[in-house]
Amino acid sequence: MKKKIVLAGGTGFIGQFFEKKFVESGYEVVHISRRPQHISWADQKRIIEALDGAEMLINLAGKTVNCRYNDKNKNEIMQSRTETTEILGQSISKCDNPPPLWINSSTATIYRHAEDRPMTETDGEIGSGFSVEVAKAWEASLFSFDLPQTRQVALRITIVLGKDGGVMEPYVNLVRFGLGGVQGPGNQMFSWIHIEDLYRIVLFIRENEQLEGVFNCAAPNPITNRELMAQFRKTLNRKFGIPSPKWMLEMGAVFIGTETELILKSRWVMPERLENEGFHFKYETIEKALQQILK
Repeated sequence: MKKKIVLAGGTGFIGQFFEKKFVESGYEVVHISRRPQHISWADQKRIIEALDGAEMLINLAGKTVNCRYNDKNKNEIMQSRTETTEILGQSISKCDNPPPLWINSSTATIYRHAEDRPMTETDGEIGSGFSVEVAKAWEASLFSFDLPQTRQVALRITIVLGKDGGVMEPYVNLVRFGLGGVQGPGNQMFSWIHIEDLYRIVLFIRENEQLEGVFNCAAPNPITNRELMAQFRKTLNRKFGIPSPKWMLEMGAVFIGTETELILKSRWVMPERLENEGFHFKYETIEKALQQILK
């Protein structure tokens, strides 16, 4: 029998990358999602069957936060994370042979806006506001389950960079059209991770069976927005970029149906636990990451 990975909500940019990598490694990848060809979230019997005997469950389910935070969207963002996590926890508890590892997505947005110092798992300060409440509820759902045979891990993921998805296309388009200058004040910190390193973190946690709890998934060299845009321009060989002041970003966000928090919040996050456990990043600098993605 093939080794089995269960991927929940893995139909987006990260999930597609993970599926490709696991299939290349000889795994059967079983999906739980809202898509008709996958196991439905309403079908607990099939979810239990899928989880029984699986080597690992990776849950990436959740409505995109790239939208306006009106009441309808806020409710969907919250419910799509907490309800799916509850379904998975209840299903694992009913398995005869439960997966030994459950990795649940979380977000580094759980930390406060930080321009004064970096946030680690040990001394990071939890922020306030809607996005933080979502992150707290999401992690609370995961860790509310007592599953003696299954390690539970929450990945506090920063902005994920990689080919063919995520935030790369909008940034590249801004730079190519001459709009790749500083966004807002430019001092806000940008914490990020290359998608390949995120996949390697999953493998690292699987192999190190003593690891559980919360992990920051961020490259060890965060940069300011000013440095980020300069590196984009350098990599794409553009000499200048018109800056976007805060008022312009707020107008643009309304026009394209998103929130400025995604650009203006200062995320200064460090991967303290991973580095202490001996994990080494392949793409530790933004220069190296953008060279691989854009060249």
